[in-house]
Amino acid sequence: MKTSFYKLAALAGITILTVMTAEAAETTSPQLPVPAAAQLCTSCHGAQGQGIDIIGPRLAGLSADYISNQLALFHAGKRQNPTMLAMAATVQGDNIAVVAQYFSQQPVADIPLQFRGDKVGISDPFETLAFQGDWSRTIPACVSCHGPSAVGGGQFPRLAGQQASYLKTQLLAWQEGSRTGDADNMMGNIALKLTAAEIDGLSQFFANIK
Repeated sequence: MKTSFYKLAALAGITILTVMTAEAAETTSPQLPVPAAAQLCTSCHGAQGQGIDIIGPRLAGLSADYISNQLALFHAGKRQNPTMLAMAATVQGDNIAVVAQYFSQQPVADIPLQFRGDKVGISDPFETLAFQGDWSRTIPACVSCHGPSAVGGGQFPRLAGQQASYLKTQLLAWQEGSRTGDADNMMGNIALKLTAAEIDGLSQFFANIK
């Protein structure tokens, strides 16, 4: 099934609105105590969801809706990871919202927001893919859905500052079909069009946005 770019445009608008709303509401707050339901999660993702390289990705900066949905996808077998399948099974019922809310409220570094179209001439090929896409291959700009500077919003995860190794693993999972569950298989369709070098380059590019 081809990606619906009308749907992409609509979702992009929602993402940008979500980012702006979140920034407007952001306040400095003391560190929250780790709820009992999230204690096991911290062994791989860190007490504040900052992630532990290779072991567990960063959860801070992801929305509660996104985290909840990913747990549901693990429960349904639409995401495959031996460790996470076992860990996700321990988070059920009301605890899903408890865990999702806790990690979504953890602090992330403020970064300057670069919107699509802010730079006309881009020489770096991976920055070009991120902010302009490649319409000759029907690849939309990553920030069309993942928001300015890829800070994410709603059902689109934050890519900025995420571990390069994790981003690469997920793009490969989309390519191989071991990760599914998004609308119209958008990410699966996009990942199939990326070369190995582009997957490496994009993973490093987004990881370095800090």
